[in-house]
Amino acid sequence: MMSTRTERDSMGELQVPSSALYQAQTQRAVQNFQISSKTLPLGFIQALLQIKHAAARANQQLGLLSKTQADAICQAATQLLKDTDLAQFPVSVYQTGSGTSSNMNVNEVLATLASQLSGDSIHPNDQVNLGQSSNDTIPTAIQLSSLLALEQHLFPALQSLQEAINTKSAEIGHIVKTGRTHLMDAMPVTFAQVLGGWHSQLSHAQTQLQLQVPLLSQLAQGGTAVGSGINAHKDFAALFAKQLSLQTGLSLTPSSNFFFNLSSQDGALALSGALKTLAAALLKIANDLRWMNSGPLAGLSEISLAALQPGSSIMPGKVNPVIPEAVAMASVQVFACDTAISMAAQSGNFELNVMLPLVADNVLEAISLLSGSCQALATQAIADFTVNEQHIAQTVAKNPILVTALNSKIGYDQAAAIAKQAYQQQRSIIDVAAELTELSRDELKELLDPKQLTGES
Repeated sequence: MMSTRTERDSMGELQVPSSALYQAQTQRAVQNFQISSKTLPLGFIQALLQIKHAAARANQQLGLLSKTQADAICQAATQLLKDTDLAQFPVSVYQTGSGTSSNMNVNEVLATLASQLSGDSIHPNDQVNLGQSSNDTIPTAIQLSSLLALEQHLFPALQSLQEAINTKSAEIGHIVKTGRTHLMDAMPVTFAQVLGGWHSQLSHAQTQLQLQVPLLSQLAQGGTAVGSGINAHKDFAALFAKQLSLQTGLSLTPSSNFFFNLSSQDGALALSGALKTLAAALLKIANDLRWMNSGPLAGLSEISLAALQPGSSIMPGKVNPVIPEAVAMASVQVFACDTAISMAAQSGNFELNVMLPLVADNVLEAISLLSGSCQALATQAIADFTVNEQHIAQTVAKNPILVTALNSKIGYDQAAAIAKQAYQQQRSIIDVAAELTELSRDELKELLDPKQLTGES
């Protein structure tokens, strides 16, 4: 049987695993919330640890904690940030809507470890949680963990993907291929134009993400229970934000209205919308790659993605576009995260949103999925696909839509007749047009030059 020890909180005694750094309130949460074993992400727990570190230093500067107490809390937080054992943070995502159980979980773990390190008795509420409430700490942790995930993971991965697209465009951009609208043959385009469209879409998505940073940087910490700042020193919020900025390298300030931060999750909702925009861009790119790679005989076969693994358990030699498919699924999951965040953001009842853990989990999952997707597309799909130039040249030459270039010379109706005959006879447009018009072959060659038709001479 598991060895236990007796812990006490305001509701009485209960047994806690002897190896646990957490105390009674965490154990009650573990017992109460058994809907799912899914716990909050590492990034969120580490954001809470950063918050407790900054709060201890702010309270020390205000003379509310002794140097010994603050040092012990900060040393414990630093140790846990360096080696975060998620087994010490077992509370389910599906808990009390304020996230109080997770806040107390971190308070208790830090109190236990700080007491061990200092030899003093550090209380989870009176010292670690001093000047704080779960109601401002959890929203702050959502904002902080989101900002750190963006800065450390998503923005670098998105930059890598854009650089990979630029590199590939420099390599193959001159090649002309058949353009498509409605999945049907259309006027020719260059690979530079195709990849440039992708790059621009990603750039716009990145701009939307960066626009969310200022609001997320205005922290809820200092509002305490309902937004009025009860039990927090009047200078706590400013000192806390300054200390947390020093710790993380972010530019953080107290919110201009704590009631807004506690009762709404508009910042997370706006961020989720921007994340969904990026997911849509990645899904478009993934599907373009899948279509262009389709074949090798009965599909478009314009490019060949790297062969990464066998594609079938029954069909030998089959190779599938596995990275674009994985990215497509991740993108769809980001849409699902956005739906959950959208519903959760509506739960700002009076002075507190009561779906905060759900918001935290889904925002960080979306950022993680998009970060991994950008990196995968960059290194495992775009960097090393090859162009099937001979096949592309043949299909461009036979593309009946090239006749569009003759409209101004021979009119729409005659051009349509040429296109139909060329398609029916499987001949090139130039050969049929030479027979059915008075235009010289040299003139037709100039008018129907696919490169010229792309607008890039």
